[in-house]
Amino acid sequence: MTIKFSEDVIPLSDLKVNPGRVVSQVKETHRPILLTSRGRGVAVVQDLDEYEKNQEELAFVKAIAQGLMDIKEGNTMSLSEAKKRLGIE
Repeated sequence: MTIKFSEDVIPLSDLKVNPGRVVSQVKETHRPILLTSRGRGVAVVQDLDEYEKNQEELAFVKAIAQGLMDIKEGNTMSLSEAKKRLGIE
């Protein structure tokens, strides 16, 4: 997801004046909006569905990284051991 700086960077004052327009833009474009105050980024407005999707993807990537670290460190078990531990033999 790429931010279009010409469209997706908005002064905080614009959000105060017309919050509905900002929310509509986020929902239509599926891109986050960077809010600025005095030329510096202060917050991000993002569509809720996009935020939840990003959180799920992040959790998935973290789980994969943890699994790879477990393999590297030798923290593994055989399929039969896993079945026994889960009680599904």
